[in-house]
Amino acid sequence: MKGRAGYVTRFEVESDFLSRYPVQQVGGRTILELWVPAEELDEFNAHIVGEIRLTHEFS
Repeated sequence: MKGRAGYVTRFEVESDFLSRYPVQQVGGRTILELWVPAEELDEFNAHIVGEIRLTHEFS
């Protein structure tokens, strides 16, 4: 669709902090995600280590 874009990013998060979120399988067997509730995003962002890198862009 015109005017839409998507981005793939890569970043690291402190592993001790991530342990509170269970890994969720979505789609196929190899598609794994952590689901972070919206109300916890500020805290999640505070535990990002280093830079957020753009790895791919879709338009």
